[in-house]
Amino acid sequence: MYPQKSRRPARVPAHTNEDGDGVVVGDGPVALDAYIDFQCPYCRMFAEASGPVVDRLVADGRITVTYHPVAILDDLSTTRYSSRAAAASGCAADDGMFVDYHYALFADQPPEGGAGLSDDELVALGAAAGLGGAFASCVRGGVHRDWPPYVTARAVERGLRGTPTVLVEGAVVPPYPGPVVTAVETALRHPV
Repeated sequence: MYPQKSRRPARVPAHTNEDGDGVVVGDGPVALDAYIDFQCPYCRMFAEASGPVVDRLVADGRITVTYHPVAILDDLSTTRYSSRAAAASGCAADDGMFVDYHYALFADQPPEGGAGLSDDELVALGAAAGLGGAFASCVRGGVHRDWPPYVTARAVERGLRGTPTVLVEGAVVPPYPGPVVTAVETALRHPV
């Protein structure tokens, strides 16, 4: 069930936007927002197909991407996996490794309907991605446990209907490489 009202947690991950509901990567002139759920198979497809394109646009200084890890699929797991994975991604953001960890989460995405990965497995994914003891303590200590409900509530308040949802300069675009690049190129040619 979605949270009814957003209430910013006392602590949000490092590298988040001003509202604290998304992890910011890059500093380009065009804003791209990606609403993802680590339990969502379509989000995994977005990461696999469009992720390298988004990474290149960031590296080329063309976009600033804000990842909003929501937990709308918690009910499709017996352990609230979407929330736990999103909280773990916040721990990775604290170490400046959100993008690497988000790829690791999608690469080892569990099927819907089960328990999802355990906290120990989430920590092991982080270790394989190069995250250390502070990350493990953050995950096991539930440091960012209150963050995913906040991110989710903010997304629902903005009208999120499903994941992945991708916006370029506030306009929804299909989450595929071609439309993302076209929207970014258009925004670069016609700045707001």
